[in-house]
Amino acid sequence: MNKTITRIFRNCRRLSLSVLVFPMFAFSGLAHAILPHAANVPGGVAVIPLASMTNTSKPQAWLGDQPVLVTADHDQWYAVVGLALDTAPGEYKIRFNTDSATMSQQFTVVSKDYPEQHLKMKKSMVELSPANEARAEREISVIRGYEHYWKAAPDSDLDFMMPVNGEQSSAFGLRRFFNEEPRAPHVGIDLAVSRGTPVKASAPGKVLATDDYFFNGKTIFIDHGNGLITMYCHLDKFKVKPGQTVDKGQVIALSGMTGRATGPHLHWSVVLNGVMVDPELFVPQPAGQE
Repeated sequence: MNKTITRIFRNCRRLSLSVLVFPMFAFSGLAHAILPHAANVPGGVAVIPLASMTNTSKPQAWLGDQPVLVTADHDQWYAVVGLALDTAPGEYKIRFNTDSATMSQQFTVVSKDYPEQHLKMKKSMVELSPANEARAEREISVIRGYEHYWKAAPDSDLDFMMPVNGEQSSAFGLRRFFNEEPRAPHVGIDLAVSRGTPVKASAPGKVLATDDYFFNGKTIFIDHGNGLITMYCHLDKFKVKPGQTVDKGQVIALSGMTGRATGPHLHWSVVLNGVMVDPELFVPQPAGQE
């Protein structure tokens, strides 16, 4: 059933309307956002129909108190909702405002089992010194702020491209063990590439921040509007600055192995309404794999 719904969504991708003008980003040639693959699981993305475009202007929607992205496809408004990895299976409701009323739409989240990954790390990277632990805690607080950043925009490009061409070395959602000690699940995908590989913006947006962190190394956050943010970690060199507008496919950095990394690679994360979700849900699949 979920596969059928996803197929319907993605076969009805573009509106026969004029191109929407997004003053913040340059959506060159974009007729409308493409809906991501629907996956009502922890770490997934729920795509929830709200109302017909012919009956109402663009609604506002919330999951609890958190605003969520709303876009349109095939004359229908949809809420595109990120589901945290710790989301419990069960029934949930989206609250949304139309022109005439406040309404709600129920959806179901089902469980998903993610595989385990066991890594050997230097003891200094697992058992932190008091100074490094204090630094990491400060940085995590800053990163959480970027993850919950929200700037309303007329629309967001949901049709992502991969930032690099590389073999996936760690998948999203892996239950990680460092030196056989359990750690937080992996909230992105790792792509194995050599140091100095050009890293490209997955979608048009604005650089929210660039910084060097203990765990993530040199990192770039790009805001794509409406609570959709991408994060690129373990970089060797920045090619953009905070506040800079970037196009899809523009080189934003060179890959590296800064921070806590066992080898050169790119860690790529996608944040939606304040939670990390599976980046692959935003990347078109080859024909026959949807």
